[in-house]
Amino acid sequence: MGHFLPITLEEVKRLGWEQVDVVLVTGDAYIDHPSFGTAVIGRTLEAAGYRVAIIPQPNWRDDLRDFRKFGAPRLFFGVTSGAMDSMVNHYTAARRLRHDDAYTPGGQAGFRPDRATYVYSRILKQLYPDVPVVIAGIEASMRRLAHYDYWDDKLFPSILIDTPADLLNYGMGERTTLKIAKLLSEGKGIEACHSLPQTAYIAHSPHLTENTIELHSFEECQKSKRCEAENYQIIERESNKIECATLVQRHGDRYVMVNPPEPPMTTEEVDASFDLPYLRLPHPKYKKRGPIPAFEMIRWSVNTHRGCFGGCSFCTISAHQGKQIASRSEESILNEVNLITNDPDFHGVLTDLGGPSANMWRMKGRNLDLCRKCSRYSCSMPSICKNLDSDHRPMIALLRKVNANPKVKHLYVGSGIRCDLFAEGNAGWEYFKQVVVNHTSGRLKVAPEHTSDHVLALMRKPSFNLFRETKRRFDEICKQAGLRYQLIPYFISSHPGCRLEDMAQLAVDMKQMGYRLEQIQDFTPTPMTLSTEAYYTGIDPATMKPVYVATTPGDKADQRRLFFFYKPDQQRDIIASLRRNNLTHFISKLFPGKGR
Repeated sequence: MGHFLPITLEEVKRLGWEQVDVVLVTGDAYIDHPSFGTAVIGRTLEAAGYRVAIIPQPNWRDDLRDFRKFGAPRLFFGVTSGAMDSMVNHYTAARRLRHDDAYTPGGQAGFRPDRATYVYSRILKQLYPDVPVVIAGIEASMRRLAHYDYWDDKLFPSILIDTPADLLNYGMGERTTLKIAKLLSEGKGIEACHSLPQTAYIAHSPHLTENTIELHSFEECQKSKRCEAENYQIIERESNKIECATLVQRHGDRYVMVNPPEPPMTTEEVDASFDLPYLRLPHPKYKKRGPIPAFEMIRWSVNTHRGCFGGCSFCTISAHQGKQIASRSEESILNEVNLITNDPDFHGVLTDLGGPSANMWRMKGRNLDLCRKCSRYSCSMPSICKNLDSDHRPMIALLRKVNANPKVKHLYVGSGIRCDLFAEGNAGWEYFKQVVVNHTSGRLKVAPEHTSDHVLALMRKPSFNLFRETKRRFDEICKQAGLRYQLIPYFISSHPGCRLEDMAQLAVDMKQMGYRLEQIQDFTPTPMTLSTEAYYTGIDPATMKPVYVATTPGDKADQRRLFFFYKPDQQRDIIASLRRNNLTHFISKLFPGKGR
């Protein structure tokens, strides 16, 4: 059996190390599995010959002994809040404190601070002012430029302005992290890393070239929400390209420089990352503290690819993982299935075979030269790109091969399925039928998100007619196969553009279709999404036109309440809000006999 990356000084001593090369500090518990970024970066560095130690969930309230235990690393500290933005991890859409944390043993809350990347990097610079601090992960990535912060309800500067970090590594960071380590191990200063792709840093006098775009300054955006919306339009356009510009944003007398990203990872590179010697378990130090919910959720699942070209307005996946799909090889996937099925705790059920979206594995442009010039936000919206190879046959074959493993009793597809990728000739509906009949546990979840087409357009989601067609086919498949399965839709309330009448119509539509909704959420603005920019500015950055936004707690509660039209204890408040907003014609549709 292999070894865990060390998280205690005793483990470092057992390895015979006098000094660690890189120390990774994270807000998550350490789980040595390819689904968790700290393990991926740690194993990537280890495979290149570096000595790596991890400080998971350090205590930031005491004498800071957790931060001191390994001393100063030879090269740098790497800091991340964990797999989630720490504020999303801590607070609900109503800004209420959550009482659990899926990335902590026992699901316990309180083991990471608010704005963990900020807190950790400040402590490290206080203790080790001469050691470079590199910040990375979702919190750093999505806050690399000026951004709206929902929890403080104001525009924040780049995270590089509010922390003493020397460098920011955004997105999926294996390549860049190795390059940083190599330059520093050669004795070069952190400034030598400023030329690396997929990094951001602070400059006092930026060098502007033909491939540089200067955004509105932070101060201009503070004064003008239109400037902030215009900035986002540029940021998204550039992030959608394979070959994009360097972005520059002035903050006072300093400039935040964001270099273009690395090219999309090749299949060989993705395989190499997933095939590292992970032990696929949480560190044994956590045994007495209880299971880690995030690990239990993915333990028996297999990730087939990274990236998403869906372009949903409210999602950060493409901004973080990239719009281009980086797929694993079939061999790598089947090897992981074998690893899982040989685990003594495996009982025959694979809970997922998918990725950010279930059915994007191996999808890419037929002519990659066209893709390099493309700045479309989505390859599937408002229609499927003619250059996209959206063939579902490889996925159908993969499902069959995984299912043929004699130790696999059940293979489920738990990732979201993009039904807008189904078209004539690409075997999409055939894939759907196979998933329904053979890879569903009885409830298949899809995400129409709303029923109003104008709200869906702002969400960059297909018309609700697609869900109606999906349900028709689902019911037909189940009838033919003699199955009593359910198709469960996800919906969002209070998204920019959504008014109370839109939610009332959603409730009517659901009543007519016989649904009592369970999978719902109130829109939560998170940094670096189009929806968040629209929420903050009141402008749709895609069109620069004004957009309605429900921002008050009362308006948001009124919208959310309509999800539960079927609950008797909600009827009085729903009727009152409909009357208050001159929407009385919905009352009789939702509650016959209640009148106007």
